[in-house]
Amino acid sequence: MADEYKGILIYIERRRDGAITPVGAELLGKGRELADKLGGELAAAIFGPGAGDAAAELFPMGADKVYVVDHDMLKEFRPRPYAKALAQLAQEVGPAVLLAGATTQGRDLAGAAATYLKTGLTADCVGLEIDDAGVLKQTRVSCGGRVMSEWVTAEARPQFATVRPKIMKPLERDAGRTGETVAFNVNLTADDDVGEVVSFLEATETVNLGEADIIVSGGRGLGNPEGFGVIKELAECLGAAVGASRAAVDAGWIEYASQVGQTGRTVSPKLYIACGISGAVQHLAGMGTADVIIAINKDEEAPIFKIATYGIVGDLYEVVPVLIEEIKNRRS
Repeated sequence: MADEYKGILIYIERRRDGAITPVGAELLGKGRELADKLGGELAAAIFGPGAGDAAAELFPMGADKVYVVDHDMLKEFRPRPYAKALAQLAQEVGPAVLLAGATTQGRDLAGAAATYLKTGLTADCVGLEIDDAGVLKQTRVSCGGRVMSEWVTAEARPQFATVRPKIMKPLERDAGRTGETVAFNVNLTADDDVGEVVSFLEATETVNLGEADIIVSGGRGLGNPEGFGVIKELAECLGAAVGASRAAVDAGWIEYASQVGQTGRTVSPKLYIACGISGAVQHLAGMGTADVIIAINKDEEAPIFKIATYGIVGDLYEVVPVLIEEIKNRRS
């Protein structure tokens, strides 16, 4: 059991094929900054079969040390054994700050692990900073995206937070960077072996919205669900994912999995094309970090134009077909 709290520990999520998810690299990038401010170590925790092989990938991303945690109960993600394993590791290592991605898995894991650790948890953060006293300041968006609030964990340690994907930036990979790999043995019993993974259903989306480099989104300005036909055609031309505003989803024009914004997916593509989207603050909170934003809207006063890199004032049903034709001509 650690007798003092120091450094940063990050839970690294992996896909079913063993690949490290992008949010892991993003957290390591931010974690490196936080660890340097604290003057401590940046450690990563990676679970399950093949974790030892994947550990070496984390050093070029900024980690100083990687804890490899494997056990028969960790072959597939299940909240109880994973949460107990993370809690046991944190109790032994004693990090000042513990971070995980605010993904479906991370949210499931973090709440249970915080309970085992008897510490607080600030969920779904969009900002993290270490103050001069070494305290983690955690920023959340609340009230439907209208309020930015700052949170701190008063006395309980570790300071525990989940962070939205696509908010932090990963470091440039340093292929020459190395570190220490440590095997950590967890104590899991038959009582922890509850629940069973029956099957997995693969996502049907052609391009993963959260990881797409290009996203074409439609909003209330489409006027009807058939309007997503032109959105999908433009997306197909660009090899892009299809997104949507909450208004379009609430209207039943497209499935929730396509929703971008405070109550949907947070994205940070290289190019985001917003068609018929006015730019409510909830939507901007989910895509405002895109490298380039192109807005197409008939209303020249639409808020989306305030953050757009390029704005086109016009009827999307006139503008988008021209874009599609021009892209096809250039490619042919």
